[in-house]
Amino acid sequence: MPAAPPCYVALGDSISIDDYAGGPGRGGAGLLFRNRDDDFPDWRGRDLLSLDPATTFALLATDGATTRTLLQAQLPRLRALPARPTLVTLTIGGNDLLSVYGDTAGALEVVPRVAAAVDAALAELAGPLAPGGRVVVGTVYDPSDGTGDAAALGLPPWPDAVAAIGGLNEALRGVAARHGAAVADVAGAFHGHGLRAGDPSQHAARPAQRRLWFCDVIEPNAWGAGGVRAAFWAALHA
Repeated sequence: MPAAPPCYVALGDSISIDDYAGGPGRGGAGLLFRNRDDDFPDWRGRDLLSLDPATTFALLATDGATTRTLLQAQLPRLRALPARPTLVTLTIGGNDLLSVYGDTAGALEVVPRVAAAVDAALAELAGPLAPGGRVVVGTVYDPSDGTGDAAALGLPPWPDAVAAIGGLNEALRGVAARHGAAVADVAGAFHGHGLRAGDPSQHAARPAQRRLWFCDVIEPNAWGAGGVRAAFWAALHA
């Protein structure tokens, strides 16, 4: 019996979706599936469809998703797919942390809850994942570029925000390692493309300044979507 064609499924939050990057196929997961050669000519031929034109793609990530969304909505949708995924990417945890913005004690409680939820999700993925299938977990970026300058982002002050994001990413890396999942260093890829490059609160999906990868403070614009894709690709080809 011939092998089933590859199937890529993207789970998680707005780091993976198309909405803030300018439309269908322009988000980080969409670019991993099919590069936009007009925007990213250097990436021509480096996408999943180039590796195998029979690859299918299901974008199950949603705007504002939390770990609860992942467990209660997205994983059931994945299990209902007609094909077993050969690749799953996951970007999650940022919205859980945002829900307690400004509350360091609350963040210290949220991070282990996120880790437990991701642990449960990765364990559950072992069932529907195709034999030899791979999972990639993304880290969470910091639009302040490590400065913690909330005022410049139009946010209330939170001196512990950078440390909280760091703690979240450490937890995500630990859970991924326990399940043999690869880690996409989205946080590292985005460093220097937030406040140090411009105004992350701007609204344009395609700002003239291509070094600026954010819009609406926390969302990846078109150029940021390319950075998400690059982090996924690096994780797959480490």
